[in-house]
Order: sequence, then C-alpha cells, then structure tokens
Amino acid sequence: MSTIDSVLTETRVFQPPAELVKQANISGMAAYKALYEEAERDFEGFWGRLARETLQWSKPFTKVLDESNAPFYKWFEDGELNVSYNCLDVHLTNGNADKVAIIFESDDGKTTKVTYRELHARVCRFANGIKALGYKKGDRSIIYMPMSIEAVVAMQACARLGITHSVVFGGFSAKSLQERIVDVGASFIITADEQVRGGRTIPLKPAVEEAIAMGGCEAVKKVIVYRRTGGNVPWVEGRDLWMHDVEQGQPDTCEPVQVGAEHPLFVLYTSGSTGKPKGVQHSSGGYLLWAALTMKWTFDIKPTDVYWCTADVGWVTGHTYITYGPLAVGATQIVFEGVPTYPNAGRFWEIIQKHKATIFYTAPTAIRSLIKAAEASPDHHPKKYDLSSLRIIGSVGEPINPEAWVWYYTNVGGERCPIVDTWWQTETGGHMITPLPGVTGLKPGSCTLPLPGIFAAIVDETGADVELGKGGFLVVKRPWPAMIRTIWGDPERFKKSYYPEELGGKYYLAGDGANRDADGYFWIMGRIDDVLNVSGHRLGTMEVESALVAHPLVAEAAVVGRPDDVTGEAVVAFVVLKRARPDDAEAAEIAKELRNWVAKEIGPIAKPKEIRFGDNLPKTRSGKIMRRLLRVVAKGEAITQDVSTLENPAILEQLGKAL
Repeated sequence: MSTIDSVLTETRVFQPPAELVKQANISGMAAYKALYEEAERDFEGFWGRLARETLQWSKPFTKVLDESNAPFYKWFEDGELNVSYNCLDVHLTNGNADKVAIIFESDDGKTTKVTYRELHARVCRFANGIKALGYKKGDRSIIYMPMSIEAVVAMQACARLGITHSVVFGGFSAKSLQERIVDVGASFIITADEQVRGGRTIPLKPAVEEAIAMGGCEAVKKVIVYRRTGGNVPWVEGRDLWMHDVEQGQPDTCEPVQVGAEHPLFVLYTSGSTGKPKGVQHSSGGYLLWAALTMKWTFDIKPTDVYWCTADVGWVTGHTYITYGPLAVGATQIVFEGVPTYPNAGRFWEIIQKHKATIFYTAPTAIRSLIKAAEASPDHHPKKYDLSSLRIIGSVGEPINPEAWVWYYTNVGGERCPIVDTWWQTETGGHMITPLPGVTGLKPGSCTLPLPGIFAAIVDETGADVELGKGGFLVVKRPWPAMIRTIWGDPERFKKSYYPEELGGKYYLAGDGANRDADGYFWIMGRIDDVLNVSGHRLGTMEVESALVAHPLVAEAAVVGRPDDVTGEAVVAFVVLKRARPDDAEAAEIAKELRNWVAKEIGPIAKPKEIRFGDNLPKTRSGKIMRRLLRVVAKGEAITQDVSTLENPAILEQLGKAL
C-alpha cells in the first residue's frame, strides 16, 4: 500500500472534457455543490424527493427516516414496492420494451441478446415455477451460478416473489457454500451443472452435493440446476430439478409481490476479521434507490449507452452494477462469462470494440494484469483495438495505484475518458466517494469527493475530526438509504463492527484508513483490521489461518498481506509444522500441498502467494503473535520497531528467508 506522504504528493489533475461536462447528468461543480448543499440543508427532504422521483411505489411512504433505534436505521419504512417491477415492468410501458437489456458474451465468444420484454417474460416464467414449488415471500434461497443471463433471471425472480437471495461466488469451495447455506437458513438452491471459464469447465453441482453432505442443510428441499454444459453431474430424484423444467409451461406474466421498503432483498457474505463470514443484509427500497441514482450520477448513464461491468454476480459489484442498477435505469449492458486473458490478453478490448461499449467498469487487478500482458504481447495492447466508443471508464474493488491509473487513462481511455475511481463496500450498497464524470478534476489514485448525501469524514481514535493531510479512520457521519441494515442473525456483531463504542457508537466505521488532501480529496490507504484485499476480494486473515491449521501437518499459522503488483495485496503465510522445519526442496512440495488445501477449504482466491516455514512464530511473552512484525518481514523490509517484548526475536531472521 502506498504511504500517506507519497500518495499526497500527487499533483497531476486531469479535467473532464468540456463536451462531456455539457451533457452530463450532474453538469459542473456548481450542480454538484447544489445537490450536496440540499442534502445538508434538508437531509430527509433530499432523500424523500429522490425516492419519489426515482422509484415506483405501490404504496407511497410517509416517513423518510426512522432513527429511533440507531444504528438500526429504517428508510421509507411504511412504503411498499417490488424491486423486480422497478427493474423490468416499468420498461414495458416507457418505450424500452424492445431495447436490448443484456448482451451476453459467453466464454467461447458467442453472443446472445435479450430485450427488456424477453427478460421480463423469462423472469416471470421462472418466478412462476418457483412459486409452483411452494416458495414464497420470506423464504431464503442460495444462488451458486456462473455469470449468465440465467443468474440475473434467478436473482430477479427471487426479488419478484419477495424471496431473500444469497448469492455465493462460483469460485468458492463446498465448505464456504455450506457455511452460507446454514447461516442464512436457505430452503432451496439455484445452481448450474458446471461453469466455463477460460476454456475449462468447473463443476458447480458436485460442490453443492458436497456442501449438503457436510450437514446442517436439512432445510434445503429443492435444488434447481441450470444446464450450462450438459456435463454429467450427481442427481437426487425428487429433490433436483432442471431450471428449464421448472419454467416449462409457466405463464409469461407473474404478479410482483409488494414488500415493505425494509424487506431484506439479499444477504451477501463478506469476510470478517474473526473468521466467520458476515451476512450483510440489504433492504429493498433504499438499496434500489441508491443503485439507480449512482448509475445516473457516477456513470452518467444515457439511453444510448452500452455499459459493461466486468464483475461477477457473486460479489456486491455484480449485484448493484449488473443485476439491479443497470436494469433499474433501463440500460443496455454486456454480461461476460469468461476471463480477461482467454483466448488471449486482448479479450476485454475485443469485446469493447465488438459491442461498441461506451462505459467500462473493471478492477485494478485486471488493469495491472493486462498492463503486464500488453507488454509481453504487443499484438494485444489496447491501442491495437478500436476503443473510440468509450466515454467513461471506471475502477472498483481497491485503490488503484497512480501508475496503473495513468496507463488506463492513456491506453484504454485515450486521454479523453474520465476514470471514475469508486470507493464503496459490500456494506454501503453502492458508490460513496467517487469522481463524477461531468464534475470532478481527477487525481491519479484518489477517489476524490463524496457523493451528494454522503457525509464522509476522517477521524482519530476518539472520533474527533483530523486536520487535512493527517491520516485517520474513514467514517460516514450520517446514515444513507443503501447502507447495511444488520449482520444476518447477529445484530450485536453489526453494532460492534460498524458503530463501535470507541467512536461514540454514532459514526459508520468503514474499516479503511484514509487521508484528505488540501483540496478535500480522499485517498484510501488500506484496511485498518486484519482483512486482506486480494484482487478486490476481501479475505479474513483468520479464515486463511483457520484453513491452514485444519491441515494435519500444520501446528500453527499466521497470515498477513503484502503489496503485490497484480493482485493489489498478496497472501503471505508463516507456518509452523507439527514436525521439524523442512529443507528447501521439501518445503516447496509442502507449500504446494498447503496452497491447494486452502483453495479447497475457502477458494482459489485465498491461496497464499508465498508460504514460509519457521520453528515458531514471533510472539509476545503473553503469547500474542506479532503480526505487525510479520507484515514488515513479508515485505522484505528491515525491522526498525522495538522488539523487546518478543519472546523469541531470533525467529524474525529465520522467517525473513523466502523460499
């Protein structure tokens, strides 16, 4: 992670093109300030106005915000609506019915297009099929699917019926899946036989069987399977059904179930620093409002845009900026099944060129890996493709380093496309701090300014504001409609995690360290807890440590992050075996075995990039592992801190030797 001083010396400012400013949904700094000041002046009036203008309510709300049980805030609580109706039905009568909703680009390059009318019919048929199985409002489903139109259909069908969905990323292991099935209390699962990525098939249905066999999943009565490849998969008669059979013969219309604005739309699990994943619960009304507004503000979405977010629906980015936000505003979007480097490193640029994408939203990890690929294979450099259709490009998942920012701006955006470098989290529901294409002068590496209605600040350990240029904790001082409502089944953990007493229990604590420069621009410095950010995916160090220690060879493990050119942060594990420390040749074999073990326990994303073996770990005399020292060792830096409290200082030299 860049140091505070080096980031804040960034002086380059890139202004948005005058033509774009003129046409923008928020045009110029004065328009931004007017909105921001409206929210300051009349907070509830501001949000109430936007909710009435943006969404269709079956029962209008009379109360905007209920703060009586803070921090369990409620928004538009007495209003009713249906999320799927707002994403699909509204477009059947506003001129968008025959507009393309999704351009699906499969791994092998085949393209499928569906219009809003067709998507509405597909969602209705599937929702009717689920309803015929006896599922209804208040039930919970697990969705474990590849990137596909079917994944969007599954999520929208659940929303249509008032069923709370919990999507599990297709790269997660059976054990991770089982934990989520049990925690959310799912009564049915929607999955696929296999997924296809980079020319390879990866089984999904077998992982579901493995998860169910682990126990605790007795509530699951049906498993609905999308036939993606037609591969042979285990089958349980009477429980398992093909998705196409569930839809078969069902009507093309399905009355949307109206729910209260606070009804849980979804629960999405994110890593916590204590090992057990946290089920982040999101509402229906407030969440959808922010998904739609940020599409209009951050991406300046226009009726003619072809928008592409490269995320997976297994992450919050794929919820807000694929399944809900783009459909709520009637956008045409690209949904991509594959990986950026298959069949070659020009895949992203080829898709932009082929479909004339105008807005492109991806992660710094993808950008950094494609910089390397472009250097290694000049034929697949973005400059070899026609990217002239692009007008806005974006970054999501982690801070983008200035060098990668400038490469992206120059080579992909042609020095004419503003980069919206968005800071937000699973818990915030949508963008919080981000440049606006028609407003903000850009500084490479800074997420710039908060959106209207978002009162972000940087405070010290006591909750007091720090002066500009000083680092501290990033907080949000006032609630906002799309915020996390609670941690599923664990309200105490919600309060402790996000509204800690140390800060007076009144500010939302983001868990990121940040700084603010003389222009008021925000710079994100990385996590303040033990959560790693690998390729934009959050991993709890405790999760990885627990997985390692579960291996029969391992006695003890400590996991830290270190900066990585491609993934942003890399997992480094320090391991003590139950036997003598191995020599180099044996260590390489054991390290490989442990990496594969972690991939099976958690998922490939959690594989340690490096494993170092020691006779023991650096601990204080009270037995606490000194992770801050291990972070220094992992980076290969000299230890300058006081180590007098260490029981075994000599171990640092041993662990300092990389394999």
